[in-house]
Amino acid sequence: MKHSFLRTALLSTALFFSGFSAQSEGLSGAYLAARSASSAADFEEAVVYFTRALALDPDNTFLMNNAAASFLSLGQIDSAIPIAAALEEQDVHSQIADLVLTIEEIRNGEYDTVSKRIKDGADLGPVLTQLIDAWAELGSGKMSVALEKFDALEAQPSFEGIANFHRALALGSVGDYGAALEVFESIEEKGFSHTRSTLIAYVEILSQMERNDDALEALGKAYNLGDADPEFADLYARLENGETLAFTAAPSAREGVAQAAFTLAEILSVEGTPDQTILYSRMAEILDPSFIPAVLLTAEMLEELEQFDLATKAYAKVPTDHPSFHLAEIGRADTLRRAGKPEAAVEVLRTLSKNRPELPAVLIGLGDLLRSQEEYLGAIEAYDGALELFPEITPNLWFVFYSRGISHERSQDWEKAEADFRQALALYPDQPQVLNYLGYSMVEKNENLDEALEMIEKAVEARPEDGYIIDSLAWAYYKLGRYEEAAELMEKAAQLEPVDPVVSDHLGDALWMVNRKIEADFQWRRALSFEPEEKDADRIRRKLEVGLDEVLADEEIATED
Repeated sequence: MKHSFLRTALLSTALFFSGFSAQSEGLSGAYLAARSASSAADFEEAVVYFTRALALDPDNTFLMNNAAASFLSLGQIDSAIPIAAALEEQDVHSQIADLVLTIEEIRNGEYDTVSKRIKDGADLGPVLTQLIDAWAELGSGKMSVALEKFDALEAQPSFEGIANFHRALALGSVGDYGAALEVFESIEEKGFSHTRSTLIAYVEILSQMERNDDALEALGKAYNLGDADPEFADLYARLENGETLAFTAAPSAREGVAQAAFTLAEILSVEGTPDQTILYSRMAEILDPSFIPAVLLTAEMLEELEQFDLATKAYAKVPTDHPSFHLAEIGRADTLRRAGKPEAAVEVLRTLSKNRPELPAVLIGLGDLLRSQEEYLGAIEAYDGALELFPEITPNLWFVFYSRGISHERSQDWEKAEADFRQALALYPDQPQVLNYLGYSMVEKNENLDEALEMIEKAVEARPEDGYIIDSLAWAYYKLGRYEEAAELMEKAAQLEPVDPVVSDHLGDALWMVNRKIEADFQWRRALSFEPEEKDADRIRRKLEVGLDEVLADEEIATED
């Protein structure tokens, strides 16, 4: 029977996953379940149901393609290979099959086979096909041909920087560090800025050329070491101690292809979708398991897809002694928070802060997490500790002061909150979030209304389509008695933020004041349907019962008392 080996393997896998006969569910049920899981980016469920469906219909190329993609998205390349091979046997053009089989060929050092695959028309992804084509020539010992292919890529619009980076890596992989350095220096002269990957490669090459002082200068220019980035701090310390850094960026063609896959993954993480990105970050991981940036990118994309268990497993792959371990733990904590496990997330960061007390990023992450859980005093303590670790206050710390200010304000310590907000503005003048929060807070307190109005107007000018900032400006108008202007702006804010209870409540108040009382009643009822905080809900119910005028009168009497 055609593809009998594939059918047997898939049926065995289906039985393992299901615990009962695949036929009992039926092809249609497995197919629909697989499509549903795939649409939700639930790769673990997808492989179960695609496998079950394929056991019943092993020649179905749609099922085969999607099963292979799901296995690759999980990093389970060995399960994807027989499916990809079966697709190729059927002479089906499949980018996924080409990608899977190329990974296997590179793992086996079959670079001539990779070159033939590309020559026969394989499409491995934008830019990646040409990069792998060049690296495969290098892997086959044809360095001059590889360089010609990098030249061809460089001639294409927008690819000059990528082509030169990989040319430099290729030269470094064969020990021609002088030529690699010339490539990097030409890139800098043309105004290209370093990414993290290019900087590490550049610094390693400088060190190989016995130019540690220049490597130190390059690190110092690109990154603020006061931010205590462990990986760069480690490189810096080793260079200062006179160590010659090994060239780890791409010591062979295999790692070069991993870098190429990661290059495309980084592009897709910005310009594509998370499920597309994962295919290439997983490829980079498979080819170079020690390539931690690829592991972290996979985890981030899984988190974005709300596959929290898979993201947690991905973050856990980063070794505890790796300089980026703290980034993985911060990511794992965020994943746990988003998965509805805030206590576990807090525990992760508290443990990390004890083990790595010198890292302000950990304490900032802990402060943000505690603030999101409304544990404001704990958040303040964490932010205090983070700020103490910085040797000087720099503009990029505005957000820490802003976040601590919010925590002080929610803790009813307005004096300290205002001081933090104004410090944030001193570091980042006219920052819209800070202008809005400080301005709105002063409006709520009936303090400095002219200054508050000016702040919020600046914030609206910077972000004219931000419903919350527009609501703040409208509320300032309301507090100043400019009800017509307030109602007009509130209606725009409600269009931009149609399900926010505060915005709907504010709109109701403004409409009441311009004698549009039926509409006001409608907006208050809408606000209640959006589950506002209980104290706000009680006030809204009271307005629906007796009207805003009586509520305001009662509140004025209570204030006088």
